[in-house]
Amino acid sequence: MKKKNIKILLVDDEPDILEIVGYNLTSEGYQVLTAENGVEAISIAKKEKPHLIILDVMMPEMDGIEACEKLRGITDLSETVITFLTARGEDYSQVAGFDAGADDYITKPVKPKVLISKVKALLRRFKESSDEDNKVKLGNLVINREEYKVVLGKEEIVLPRKEFELLALLASKPGKVFKREDILDRVWGNEVVVGGRTIDVHIRKLREKLGDEKFKTVKGVGYKFVV
Repeated sequence: MKKKNIKILLVDDEPDILEIVGYNLTSEGYQVLTAENGVEAISIAKKEKPHLIILDVMMPEMDGIEACEKLRGITDLSETVITFLTARGEDYSQVAGFDAGADDYITKPVKPKVLISKVKALLRRFKESSDEDNKVKLGNLVINREEYKVVLGKEEIVLPRKEFELLALLASKPGKVFKREDILDRVWGNEVVVGGRTIDVHIRKLREKLGDEKFKTVKGVGYKFVV
């Protein structure tokens, strides 16, 4: 992934920190977003889906610990790496940060070269996690591609192979309309000659098992998964 496509959200109530750290990250070629408190950070994170969030601990309105806990509860940000950047080096604040779901901890003041080195290491963690991740989490639905397992809420749903592959394809990009020909090619391939009705039947079965609202028909085009 090119640096210009990597988003980093920097959250701190000190303008000097936002300016200095933001400048160093921007100079490295990253897209830098800023917020001055936890409430603002959550709003921006939901919209922008950053790869890395750097959070201060002590902030007005909502501190970093609470913000981290809330960010970890957002499905779309499950793979986002979160690290704290704070002057507080006490053990208890570090423990609280990790308990809230943080991946790492940086103590300020920090030298620019050290910061950049740390950021690169954290982003490698994001890439490795994304590359190796075989689970898709969408609300209360979890799809485990490796184990061919689907869990809705606390209930495990057993799906035949083609239903599972169809679900995994649609859920891989929620909101995207997959054309019928693309679905046939990617799910059935050259295994057997099937018609459009085969897709309809499988979608109907998925609706019965997972909920009608999760699948939308786009007439004359195909289907999409709705979160």
